Amino acid sequence: MTDHTFRPTRRMAALLACAAIGLSACGGGEETASAGASGGGDASGVKIAAIFSGPVNDADYNALGLKALEAAKAKGAETSYSEKVAVPDVEARLTEAVGDGATIVWTHGSQFYDNTAKVAADNPDVTFIAEYDGTPKDQPANVWTIDRQFHLGFYGMGVLASKLSKTGTVGYVGGLSLPFSFAEVHAMEQAISDTGASTTIKPVWTGDFNDAAKAQQFTQQLLGQSADVIVGSLNQGATGTFQAFEGKAAGDGWVTAKYTDKSAAAGDHYAGSLEYDFVAPLAAILEKIAAGTKTGRYPLGFDTGVTIAMSDKVPAEAKTAVEDAISKVKSGATTVKLDVTKIG
Repeated sequence: MTDHTFRPTRRMAALLACAAIGLSACGGGEETASAGASGGGDASGVKIAAIFSGPVNDADYNALGLKALEAAKAKGAETSYSEKVAVPDVEARLTEAVGDGATIVWTHGSQFYDNTAKVAADNPDVTFIAEYDGTPKDQPANVWTIDRQFHLGFYGMGVLASKLSKTGTVGYVGGLSLPFSFAEVHAMEQAISDTGASTTIKPVWTGDFNDAAKAQQFTQQLLGQSADVIVGSLNQGATGTFQAFEGKAAGDGWVTAKYTDKSAAAGDHYAGSLEYDFVAPLAAILEKIAAGTKTGRYPLGFDTGVTIAMSDKVPAEAKTAVEDAISKVKSGATTVKLDVTKIG
């Protein structure tokens, strides 16, 4: 396949660079969102259908997808979406979207990739956007992929957690034990090794990204095993990791989240979040499609949609360490390995 990997323009890189390191001097989250939304040109004449795995009002992953879709609508695109779609049902939703005249169909979530590629192969006149963790083999000629590269962000989270821990033990709470989740843990381990720390990571998986009760139970167990920093890789289940800290004094342990700013629900122990933006990525891909490029890969990274946003309560030393680590990844001085080796 011809190499159509997205490479950010200098202008787009500049727009997103401030968000990448979470520096207050570069403006807050509102400015970051505004900058991302300004990418891309006129989308008039485009009919986009999106498919989401959960409710779009989840203040989490699906809400991020809706935000990107609404930004495309503001640029003139005709948009529609299906929410709460399970994997067994996605092929039918994809077929319906094509039948309804969508010129572009976007599935938000890597669990939908195989079905998206299958339907795309049968509909060469429609362009599809799918998400994937890595680079798929035999990608159809009418499919763009957004490579989420979660391991990159968790490299930075590994630095943050290690710097914040006083006990030398960090807990990781995931949902399903999937390859991308293993890669997140291994990236944290690499970060700890690269910085010369001796921090130990204790990973657990609840079996459900949205079960807050299980997340609270597993987090409490980790806290009882000397972990004083909990790195979360959950959706709605994140509230359980926050609840596990109730009753602890402020400063006695830290917890992080994924996807969106969850500080309002997290309380005094919130260290920050690994946040994602799909507004600029979707706009950039739509621009490429409009120019005639029907296939390619858009890798998420610290210049293209990934931000480690840290609480004001995080010590300056820890913030600096994270910013330095991100700078090295962005410059190419550090290569974060994609290691999906199974854990446990």
